[in-house]
Amino acid sequence: MMDKTFEPAAIEARIRELWDKTEAFKADRPQRRGAKPYSMMIPPPNVTGSLHIGHALNNTLQDVLCRFERMRGRDVLWQPGMDHAGIATQMVVERQLMERQEPDRRTMGREAFVERIWAWKAESGGQIISQLQRLGASCDWSRTRFTMDEGLSAAVIEAFVTLYKDGLIYRDKRLVNWDPKLLTAISDLEVVPVETRGHLWYFRYPIEGFPDRFITVATTRPETMLGDTAVAVHPDDERYREFVGRSVVLPLVGRRIPVVADTYSDPEKGTGAVKITPAHDFNDFDVGRRHQLPMINVFDPEARLILRENEAFLAGSDFSSERDEILALDGLDRFAARARIVALMDARGLLEKTEPHAHVVPHGDRSNAVIEPWLTDQWYVDAATLAGPALAAVRTGETTFFPRTWEKTYFDWLENVQPWCVSRQLWWGHRIPAWYGPDGQVFVEHDEPAAQAAASAHYGESVLLKRDEDVLDTWFSSALWPFSTLGWPERTPELDRYYPTSALVTGFDIIFFWVARMMMMGLHFTGRAPFKDVYIHALVRDEKGAKMSKSKGNVVDPLKLIDEFGADALRFTLAAMAAQGRDIKLSTARIEGYRNFATKLWNATRFLRMNQCRSAPGFDRTSAREPLNRWILAESAKTTVEVTEALEAYRFNDAAAAVYRFVWDIFCDWFIELAKPVLQGAAGDAQDETRRVAPAVLDDILKMLHPFMPFITEDIWGFGRDEDARHAVLALTAWPEHAGPGDAEAEEEIGWVIDFVSEVRSFRSEMNVPAATALVLSLVGAETEVRARAEAHREVIQRLARLSPFGFSDVPPASSAQLVVRGSIVAVSLAGIIDVTAERARLSKEQTKLTAEADKIETELANENFLRRARKEAVEQKRQRLADARLRLQTVARALERLALVDAAPLQPN
Repeated sequence: MMDKTFEPAAIEARIRELWDKTEAFKADRPQRRGAKPYSMMIPPPNVTGSLHIGHALNNTLQDVLCRFERMRGRDVLWQPGMDHAGIATQMVVERQLMERQEPDRRTMGREAFVERIWAWKAESGGQIISQLQRLGASCDWSRTRFTMDEGLSAAVIEAFVTLYKDGLIYRDKRLVNWDPKLLTAISDLEVVPVETRGHLWYFRYPIEGFPDRFITVATTRPETMLGDTAVAVHPDDERYREFVGRSVVLPLVGRRIPVVADTYSDPEKGTGAVKITPAHDFNDFDVGRRHQLPMINVFDPEARLILRENEAFLAGSDFSSERDEILALDGLDRFAARARIVALMDARGLLEKTEPHAHVVPHGDRSNAVIEPWLTDQWYVDAATLAGPALAAVRTGETTFFPRTWEKTYFDWLENVQPWCVSRQLWWGHRIPAWYGPDGQVFVEHDEPAAQAAASAHYGESVLLKRDEDVLDTWFSSALWPFSTLGWPERTPELDRYYPTSALVTGFDIIFFWVARMMMMGLHFTGRAPFKDVYIHALVRDEKGAKMSKSKGNVVDPLKLIDEFGADALRFTLAAMAAQGRDIKLSTARIEGYRNFATKLWNATRFLRMNQCRSAPGFDRTSAREPLNRWILAESAKTTVEVTEALEAYRFNDAAAAVYRFVWDIFCDWFIELAKPVLQGAAGDAQDETRRVAPAVLDDILKMLHPFMPFITEDIWGFGRDEDARHAVLALTAWPEHAGPGDAEAEEEIGWVIDFVSEVRSFRSEMNVPAATALVLSLVGAETEVRARAEAHREVIQRLARLSPFGFSDVPPASSAQLVVRGSIVAVSLAGIIDVTAERARLSKEQTKLTAEADKIETELANENFLRRARKEAVEQKRQRLADARLRLQTVARALERLALVDAAPLQPN
């Protein structure tokens, strides 16, 4: 028997156990080997990670699609797995060593440290998998992969070697985002822009051949000036035209550096002249390449000045008597060097001025260190060449984005793509399969014996090789995920059956880092785009619309929400709010509301069970004769179509809204209420039929709702299974397909009853009629069909609308308000209920107040200055208040219109 109350925690564990026992989510089930495949690859979470609200949204939407297609008979593979998360994992284990006061990684050595990480992974890593299972994710857990497992490691080596031999991977000296604390290059995704209050220093650079004349440049990073190799001015800037092609003398160093004309310099910004430091600024790097400038790196890996042994710095320098003073900066931390350089420039009269300056400074997301653009040798993928097929695949429709607006973002990045730095200076990860000979010649092969053979052939003798110390960026292995997880480079049955995948669900922030790179790799190695559809979801924000962050203290823990409200309520909230292109404003009140929705379904099911409503195998829906039953069957069929079409178009919110409306409004609030007199009345054909129809529609509900709320629906289905000899879990039953032309006759009758009650309820609300007051009304000039309909449903109309026994009349009674129900006039007596004059005055006063409020908010929202300065969430709150005021104004106006038809009359005693 069903418990009296719905308790999510009580059912979630047992339902997960049921799914495991029945292997409900396994792909390639014998019964479905002839079915059309549907495959999706989970964006692999970090092995160090735990479930956050972004994961909850992303995996809920994937699960909705997979459960939907599984119920439609497809052979579904939802491939789970985890990413080895190079930097994050290495940091976790290094921190653990420090906390336990054990030797650090450099003392341990590389091999022992990597073994320690594997031990950590076996013991503590991958907790997020069990957390995804708590959310209800229906992955084929038996196929869980890891980006460092044996098969994926082989795929990574194969991809790297093949790309190298195809000329698409190479080694180059370029700028990277360098973390001076972690001592590695990092990706753009791992760089956090931090608004910082700093200074702008204006330095005078003497112009060679023009005594006492200077070009003034402004900089936020004085420490980099020692690596300057040019000053750039705009070609059209008349102030500097005579100096283009000449040189300035770099202060403190004495190096002669050219004045170059380049459009990078903005004449309207600062002095119009900019110092060019190609080895320490990404924009300057591009200017340096355009003008063939030398690139002088003045920092070591820890961002300390290197001057004394720096040949590039010393070449062309003319310190004269200041040599010792300048070289004394050697070894200083960059920020200490900054203060010393400013002081030296000031002492020489070359500091023109200093201004406070707020600017964005890049920080490492894990180390929190200021990131340094640093010139170093790294491995790069020729992304520009690989981008061509990836662009074509979307333009030709081989792959489609939902919403389509994200295609522009994809195109913009790929059309301007830069070389992809894939090497990282870490120990945890796929070690780059490159070996170096005595003269630096590189040999890229699958393993060391192959590299040794290639070296012997090159040198004519056996030589000692040294392996590259670096590992690959985790995004490199992730880029292979759609096909490496299926056994590539081997031609496996799984690869043939499930690749290309059907869809990808991911966030907009990794379109560049993951989506585009999977497209490039998939097309290059398989000749086919890795997925047909790409659904891009938005951010989950707090209830005020602010982005969640630890510093703001507004981060929401989905596991705590599951503990409090249940996984189903959280899932339904996320899906119901996932409108394409719109961020989700998550509030606990909304989640609590959907928990109440689950409770309403639970209680409705218990009511039907208590009234002997049991599924009848083989029940013929077309045999229903009662209008109420025909109506609910037609409504169920219509809702099935709405939900199906919405899910096929990735309109999760529309699908959720359709099933919510059907369950709460149509089935629970109307059908069950209208069916109560039948179910609790005298036995007969109508009761028997209703007892068959009600559970049939409940089955439809459980199926439509299952992708969104899998736990409660599976549990309710299970009670039905025990009693009705069902043998399949709900997750594997067929999606409802009852689409038909509808039932206009039944809808006309039952729809009239619903509209009648709804109109009376609206009248009560608008006029502030107390709930306990029974209204007196009559149907005016009702036709025979309407009279018959009203009489047939008199009992339920009077109960649901809280009416005194109603009658019929030819003309509206005096002092009555008139309602229109599908063309029928309903006159509600106001005698003894409403003081019409006082109610008109109250409503008019409220109308005036609401109008003033709406006008004020409209004025604020029309103010560009307000929109520019106000916080985004504040603007959204204003817009919501305006929408609420307008909605209430409509209600007040409708109430006044009704009263306008009523003659004021003295109140009559009851």
